[in-house]
Amino acid sequence: MRISRGPLQHVFGPVPSRRLGFSLGVDLVRPKTCTMDCVYCECGPTTDLTVTRSCPVDPHAALRELAGVLAERPQVDHVTLSGSGEPTLNACMDGFIRGIRALTDAPVAVLTNGSLMTDDAVVAALDLADVVLPSLDAVSPEAFARVNRPHASLDAADIARAIAAFSRSARPQVWLECVFVSGMNDDDYEVGLLAGAVADIAPERVHVNTVVRPPALPDARPASAVRLAAIAKRLGPRAEVIATPPSSRQRHMGGDEASLVVAMAARRPITVDDVATALGVTRERAEEMLGEFVREDLLTLVPHGGKLYHKA
Repeated sequence: MRISRGPLQHVFGPVPSRRLGFSLGVDLVRPKTCTMDCVYCECGPTTDLTVTRSCPVDPHAALRELAGVLAERPQVDHVTLSGSGEPTLNACMDGFIRGIRALTDAPVAVLTNGSLMTDDAVVAALDLADVVLPSLDAVSPEAFARVNRPHASLDAADIARAIAAFSRSARPQVWLECVFVSGMNDDDYEVGLLAGAVADIAPERVHVNTVVRPPALPDARPASAVRLAAIAKRLGPRAEVIATPPSSRQRHMGGDEASLVVAMAARRPITVDDVATALGVTRERAEEMLGEFVREDLLTLVPHGGKLYHKA
C-alpha cells in the first residue's frame, strides 16, 4: 500500500482515547517541545525543554488541515489539543480554539501538564475549552523531580494551587489525571500529599493512570492494578482507574486512512487494536495495513509490556 500524500502535519486521528472516547487531535507544538521531560511520556524524551511560549504552528495552516479532515465527516467525541508536547506553550492557543469552534460543534478538550496554568494568558485560553485535563503526578519536590523532570523554574506546589484556582473559577470541566510510576511516586507518603491537593482542586473527575505504552525512560515501570485501585480509593470518590479504549463502537475515519494511521503513530505508539478501533476495520485488516507500513519503513515495531507497538 502506497500513501498518496504525506502524513498530516498538525491533525491526527480520530484515535481511541481512554478518557475522551474517539478524539481528533490537533498538535500545537513541534516535537518534542515541553515544560517537562516525564519519565512515562509516550511521545519520547523532551528535546526542547522550555517554558517560553511562542507560535510555532501556523494557525491558518492547522485549521485548514482540520477543516479538510472534518469535511470527510469522521465521527468524533472531542477535538483535542495535544500531541507532541505541551500545547499551552503555543501562545496562539486561544485563536486555535476559536477557529475550531467555527468548524465543528464537537467539544474542545485540552490535555496539559498544568505547568503554565500560573500564567493568566494561559488560563484565559483554557477557559475557552469545554474540558481541561491537567495532570498532577506529585506534590513533593523530590517526587516531582523524579517523575516529571521539569524545567528548573517550575514548582509542583505552585502548579497544584494554579489548577485548584482554575477548577474553582473557570467555565470548563476539569478532569485531573494522576500518573503513577512504580517506585517513584506511588508510596503512601506521596499519595497522601497528592490526596490533599486533589481535595483542594475538587475536579469533576480524577483519572488514575500508570505506564501503558513504551515510556521515555525504559526503566519507568507501571504500578500494579492492585496498587492503582488502592490509590484511587485514597484519592476520593471521584477517582477511578482509567479503563481500556472503547472497542464496542467502531467508526470509520474516511479519507486517506494510511496517512491518518502514520500521523497517529507519529504522536504515540499504536497497536493493531488501536488501528482496528479507529478505522472501524477488522483486526486482520489492521494487521495487514501495519505490516505493509513496517515493510515500507514508515513504521517500526517496539515491544513493550508483552505487546507490540508501532511508531513512526
